[in-house]
Amino acid sequence: MNRLSASERDQNVGVARIANNYTRGALISYTLELMALAVWIGGLVIIVAAVIPAVFNSFGMEPGGRFLTRVFEGYNRTILMASGILLLSAGYRTILSRGAHPDMALSRLEWIVTMIMVVVAVSIIFVLEPSSVRLQEAAFAIKDEVARKAAYESFFKSHTLVRALYVVNLGLALALIPMKLTSWLRCKKVLS
Repeated sequence: MNRLSASERDQNVGVARIANNYTRGALISYTLELMALAVWIGGLVIIVAAVIPAVFNSFGMEPGGRFLTRVFEGYNRTILMASGILLLSAGYRTILSRGAHPDMALSRLEWIVTMIMVVVAVSIIFVLEPSSVRLQEAAFAIKDEVARKAAYESFFKSHTLVRALYVVNLGLALALIPMKLTSWLRCKKVLS
C-alpha cells in the first residue's frame, strides 16, 4: 500500500486548496460576466419593448422625449458598471491564466468583442448621447414651426446613429454569451 508522508499529504491538500480557489474564482468571474451581459441585454430589450411604447402612448413628444432621456441616463450608468465588471473579470481571468490554468484566458475574439462593446458604450455615453440630448432640447425650445422642424431633423439624424450603436452593442452582447459559455465549459473540463 502506498502511504504518503505527512508533508506529502499537506502538499496535496495545499494543491487541492489552490485548485479549489481557482475554480471558485473562475466560477465567480464567469457568473459576474454573465450577469453583466444579462443586465446589458435585458435593460435595453425592456426599454425598447416596453418603456418606449408606453411612454409615447401615454405622453406627448416633448415630455416623452425628456422622460426617455432620463431612462437612458439610468441605463447608461448600469452599462458603465457592466463594462467595469466585464473588464475586471477579464483582467482577473488573464491573471489566473498566467498561472497554472491557461484555459481560463479570454479568447482573442472575446477580448475584441468586449473591447468594441466598451468603446462603443463609452462613445455613446460621453460623446454622442450628450450631443443628441442638446439637439433634442434645442428643438423643444424653438417656437417657430419651420425652424423647429429643421431642429428635429438634425436631432433625429444624430439620434439615429445613437440608436444604431445601441443595437450594435446589443448584438455584440448577445454574441458574447456563447463565447463566455464555451470558455467556461472548456475551463470546467480542465479543472474537473
